[in-house]
Amino acid sequence: MEFANTKWVAAAASIWIQSFSGASYTFGIYSSVLKSSQSYDQSTLDTVSVYKDIGANVGILSGLFYTAVASRTSGSGRFFAGPWLVIFVGLLQWFVGYGFIWMAASGVIERPPVAVMCLFMFFAGHCQPFFNTAIVVTAVRNFSDYGGTAVGIMKGYLGLSGAILVQMYHIFCGGDPRNYILLLAVVPSLLIMTLMPFVRTYDTVIAGDKKHLNGLSAISLIIVTYLMVVILVENIIGMSMPMKICSFTFLLILLASPLLVAVRAQREEKQRFLSLDFPVTERTTLLDSPKLNSSSDVKVVMTNDMNVLEAICTTNFWLLFVAMICGMGSGLATINNIRQMGESLRYSTVQLNSLVSLWSIWNFLGRFGSGYISDTYLHSHGWPRPVFMGITLGLMAIGHIVMASGVLGSLYIGSLLVGLAYGSQWSLMPTITSEIFGVRHMATIFYTISIASPVGSYIFSVKVIGYLYDKVASEDDHSCYGNHCFRTSYMIMAAMALLGSLVALVLFLRTKKFYATLVAKRILKQSLRI
Repeated sequence: MEFANTKWVAAAASIWIQSFSGASYTFGIYSSVLKSSQSYDQSTLDTVSVYKDIGANVGILSGLFYTAVASRTSGSGRFFAGPWLVIFVGLLQWFVGYGFIWMAASGVIERPPVAVMCLFMFFAGHCQPFFNTAIVVTAVRNFSDYGGTAVGIMKGYLGLSGAILVQMYHIFCGGDPRNYILLLAVVPSLLIMTLMPFVRTYDTVIAGDKKHLNGLSAISLIIVTYLMVVILVENIIGMSMPMKICSFTFLLILLASPLLVAVRAQREEKQRFLSLDFPVTERTTLLDSPKLNSSSDVKVVMTNDMNVLEAICTTNFWLLFVAMICGMGSGLATINNIRQMGESLRYSTVQLNSLVSLWSIWNFLGRFGSGYISDTYLHSHGWPRPVFMGITLGLMAIGHIVMASGVLGSLYIGSLLVGLAYGSQWSLMPTITSEIFGVRHMATIFYTISIASPVGSYIFSVKVIGYLYDKVASEDDHSCYGNHCFRTSYMIMAAMALLGSLVALVLFLRTKKFYATLVAKRILKQSLRI
């Protein structure tokens, strides 16, 4: 078995791609220059940003494309099929989208109509579902018994990528957001093109999967801790350019460390194979859930591998849809407006950039933590994942209330709570989708549900935040200063997040017996493997 052809190398390549592909989370870095160069008011800027969110969350095409070209390939597969082809289609959209945005913001082309800017902002966001579909579904297939942990790691690095990209902005862009947009168009494109051939599926289960996933988890926590220290040092005492370069170089070394886990895993798997003590088994997955028949005590029918039309006809689909509107919609609205909110409270430029970076840290911790913790409690205590969805949405409601207060430090504390909760949804939702509806059409069903995210973002960003902000903003420069600029908007979003928590509670009540059966099957398979 060649070293490059292992699921651990696929995991390392996926981590690196995710680490540099979350440009949508750094919208706050260049939103002001986009607003000024295009003479947008706040509502127009929010409208443009919503198209980024629509692109990033409407991934039905990526799901269908993955099913067509990658769902049946394994290992080396066929050359013109596999997850890499899905990534490549996303890469084309990435380059075209950010390339056009850079030309418009830099004056290379005349100021485009708002509709045209929305189109290319859509392309810049629509690449993300193609990356996510290829990487997340591949991770679920490669690590089926620990899907929550695997998804948490992959989605976590996507959230963390915002902080990594901001470090690149500080070093290479000279404080000019226009240069940052150009960097986004070029550097990640080259990196992703180099790594995408290594992302492949290996439908096997290995006895040591959990241990090596824990190794990747430990590396992830080291990286996020290091980034947090760097951000705090920059914010409190400042860093010279040589220090920034050294810190970023060390960050790249840390990001390369998952390859060590791949080497160790391959060595141990080879030893097990030779000794025949722990043979590789065919796919025995937690996600292959049993079919439950309707009865007086089971209110919902859940079958293996539903297609998207079958899933849409279930109540659980619409419960997830509503929860996503409430949670992810208000979270995206926070991302899109966090810089303007900081400006209204007269935060410095350094503080504003730190907010964007710290949001990525909280986003990562939410994604990684919820995947790992929900896996642990599902397997050891039988807690259904919708329980954690309800808890995190309640946490989000508290975060919105804190941000609405406008007191000293409220934006930091509130963004911490909202970022953790928002990141958690992106880890929990795909795993819940795969467990309830099956893994074969997981990407298509999840991204159909994800349509709720840009719908919520549009409602909260444009119809709530943008509308209420422009009502109190100056007519001359469309600016507003003070606690009143965003207070009402965030109280409304807090109420909606609380509604999402209640919806998650309903989903928990409907699926708790299903999850009990799921856990029993998981324990049985583990005992048979041992």
